[in-house]
Amino acid sequence: MKLRLAGPRTLYGAGFALAALVIDQASKLAVLHGVDFGDAGIVHITPFLDFVEAWNTGISYGLFAQGPHGWWILGGVKVIAAVLFWLWLARVDRRLEAAALGLLIGGALGNAIDRGLYGAVFDFVSLHAFGFYWYIFNLSDVAIVAGVGLLLYDSVRGGAAN
Repeated sequence: MKLRLAGPRTLYGAGFALAALVIDQASKLAVLHGVDFGDAGIVHITPFLDFVEAWNTGISYGLFAQGPHGWWILGGVKVIAAVLFWLWLARVDRRLEAAALGLLIGGALGNAIDRGLYGAVFDFVSLHAFGFYWYIFNLSDVAIVAGVGLLLYDSVRGGAAN
């Protein structure tokens, strides 16, 4: 098997990766430097949306939290995942699959950058309704979930979408 770094939809997927990465990092910088969280560490945006200052040293839901120097383990896992998704992207010929992989790459790199810069991932979006609070997340997480969702949709459709 020959190692391929580019294929017919690589540029298309790379566009989604770049967009996800830029939107994630820009939103984090805007919130970090433009929002005053005050003493409570929370800003109410709407009745169902708050901005909360949260630093996640683990993975989803704060699982497997790392110590002060363990950030590189999870950051490294994110970078390895992005590389593996890129190798997959180099082999696809369908736009939907390429877009999904691009979102996964951009999301993984967005959170890896946080780990490298801050030692933790900056999460700030808190959705809630009727007393139920969803976990706190960022836009890299949204890109990752959307990418997984698109891959699932593509697999259910049998890869029929071009």
